[in-house]
Amino acid sequence: MRVLVVEDQAELADSVARVLRREGMAVDVVYDGEGALERTSVVDYDVVVLDRDLPTVHGDEVCGALMSEPARTRVLMLTASGTIADRVEGLSLGADDYLPKPFAYAELVARIRAVARRAQPAVPPVLVHGDLRLDPAQRIATRAGQRLSLTPKEFAVLEYLMAARGRVVSAEELLERVWDEATDPFTTTVKATINRLRPKLGSPPVIETVPRGGYRIPR
Repeated sequence: MRVLVVEDQAELADSVARVLRREGMAVDVVYDGEGALERTSVVDYDVVVLDRDLPTVHGDEVCGALMSEPARTRVLMLTASGTIADRVEGLSLGADDYLPKPFAYAELVARIRAVARRAQPAVPPVLVHGDLRLDPAQRIATRAGQRLSLTPKEFAVLEYLMAARGRVVSAEELLERVWDEATDPFTTTVKATINRLRPKLGSPPVIETVPRGGYRIPR
């Protein structure tokens, strides 16, 4: 999952990003509304965690801009005000969910996963391919009932390929969806991760390489 955190309190924004990365998400961070509009114009995020009271461009305007896009990013809006009227107003702007500060990180993670599942086409909460099962919320992957020991990036790559439902996924797409902006786009990161993941999945092989195309898990 690719997530953008938009929060003008740098310490909070960076803390949220660390938590989400530990959950296997690819996370970018900006600290104002203008930066949010710039980032969302070039990257197709699954979820934007959006503080409402932002400098340069207000969070309401950012939310409105995101709502006008055809392939709409899901928005989880944050605010220091927790009144019912404020929550209703935030949701009326088109946000998918609304979380008042202060919040528990566990709840934030759960809400991000919940709004991401509303994407079209919807992704089931547990992904299954033969005897391979992956539960994104619990961060558990098993094959033939045996738990797999995967790194966060290996887990995220497997999750993305399983969610693709047989579609060929290019290395460039995996790099964009699983890694964040700190990753060098010219590295062999994706190939190296796939090569480490394959033996962990055991036999028969699960991930297929499509020449000049990318990777897929055949249906």
